[in-house]
Amino acid sequence: MARPAPIDSPPPHGRPARSSRSLVRALVPLSGIAVLILVWDVALSLGGGRSQLLPRPFAVVRAIAELAQKGFLLKHVVASLFRVTWGYVAAVIVGIPLGVVLGWYRRGGMAIAPILEILRPISPLAWIPVAILWFGVGDVSAVFIIFLGSLFPLTLTAMNAVRGVEVVHVNAGRNFGLRAPELLRRVIYPAILPQLIVGLRLSLGIAWLVVVAAEMIAVSSGLGFLIIDARNAGNRYDLVVAGMVLIGVIGIALDAIMRSLERSKAVAWGYTILEGEQPDVAGVDAAGRATVLP
Repeated sequence: MARPAPIDSPPPHGRPARSSRSLVRALVPLSGIAVLILVWDVALSLGGGRSQLLPRPFAVVRAIAELAQKGFLLKHVVASLFRVTWGYVAAVIVGIPLGVVLGWYRRGGMAIAPILEILRPISPLAWIPVAILWFGVGDVSAVFIIFLGSLFPLTLTAMNAVRGVEVVHVNAGRNFGLRAPELLRRVIYPAILPQLIVGLRLSLGIAWLVVVAAEMIAVSSGLGFLIIDARNAGNRYDLVVAGMVLIGVIGIALDAIMRSLERSKAVAWGYTILEGEQPDVAGVDAAGRATVLP
């Protein structure tokens, strides 16, 4: 009996479409930046002498190249990232466990939450005189201000996330004989992880904002100090705008790192698809379920 001829599998039409959509998503933000730079340059070229108040894009690029050539670029960027790292990590180490404990023990949370709510609206920059008085002018003052700026959002995020865990999940863990430490590790922590990632992302943005402002007052290095020093030393507004551009680019990079954590499989279940955005479907399995592309 003759064997039937093999049937070629249909080409995967989903892959090219998906790659084209990814390319469009990458080009749309870049096109917006290109339009902004073009409008910036054209407006200054038509404005005549106003280029003295705001440098043209090419002058900003030359200023960044000048900083890199003299070794100041790496120095100021590393100084800012150093302070953000220490202040942010300290806030994570203190704020998340504190928020989990306050959310788990309701009475303790009810007693401490009003204090947190009083301190949270106070701008971290308002602590600069106190930080200088306690720690002097230097890295410790800036790290302390970053710590305060990140601490309260992380603590309140963790506390509210624990309070939002379904009671049925906690009771199920207790029925399996889990004690409090194991219950926190195996039930509470996985349940609140998606919200913690969002809180970590927002707190990192706050830390990056605070470090720039703190460096304008409390230290003598970093991107914030670069902006103030360039303004005071001969009105080098090309260096001022160069510092602003560097702050924005590094902020985007830090946010992209945190957004990559949101796409990990450990926390992807906690996020819903935005309205109007459809997942990339590769096909349908034997049970009739849609198979989503990774």
